[in-house]
Amino acid sequence: MDECWINLEGLKIRYLESGKGKNRHIVFIHGLGSAADRWMKIPERLSSDFHCVAIDLPGFGESDKPEKIEYTINRFTQFVISFQKEISIFGGKTSLIGHSLGGYIASEIAIQNQNQVKQLVLVDSSGMLNRPTPILEEYLQASKNPSENNVRKAFEKMVADPSRIPSQLVDGFIRRINMPNAKHAFQSTLDNSARTQIGIDRLRMIKSTPTLIIWGSQDKVIPIEHSRFFLDGIANSRLEIINDAGHAPFAEKPEQFSEILGNFLT
Repeated sequence: MDECWINLEGLKIRYLESGKGKNRHIVFIHGLGSAADRWMKIPERLSSDFHCVAIDLPGFGESDKPEKIEYTINRFTQFVISFQKEISIFGGKTSLIGHSLGGYIASEIAIQNQNQVKQLVLVDSSGMLNRPTPILEEYLQASKNPSENNVRKAFEKMVADPSRIPSQLVDGFIRRINMPNAKHAFQSTLDNSARTQIGIDRLRMIKSTPTLIIWGSQDKVIPIEHSRFFLDGIANSRLEIINDAGHAPFAEKPEQFSEILGNFLT
């Protein structure tokens, strides 16, 4: 994928892009503390049929991390909408794929813009938590004191098999969280996403958008029971469970995930 940059709302934003020129678009929205690169080769695999864009949200990845803002879901939602408009892919031919925090943001975009989202894919999505789960709390503590041991221990609890955490994932998180203002962005985002809920009534507003819900069977960050909120709330939805996977099934089972995703999108 090509690395691209855009200035938007006074911020320098990084995104990855492949398949430019295709008339159907996919926007990948990452989770808390993550970045566009976390989607690995999945966007590139789809780029023969789709224009794929993976964004580094403000406060994360290589994008700017302003200090004096609150990182709320509404702020992220409006920002991703503005981003789509800026690169001319906001017009009913765009599918949204959101993981965890990104699923919360994607859901809100779909609720607020019924006719602008062609398809919706929610991967181990947040949006229905009352408070941070114990592993999210441990993740927060690792972000505040990002030693190799602390970060690895937190990450190993997010997967079905601890051996699936590569050193470059740990090292990349440590490098990014030590950037100026990154810890503030992490804390603010967690405070504003893990203690708020979309609500079933608002999920029911997603009436006509085909929605795929994907969950790792061994997700301890946001337990699989949360998938039922989205399945019951969104009318035109179905659930795919990926066995032997934790919170990021696209990273643990990329082949299976890509097949499920490709079949849905096409």
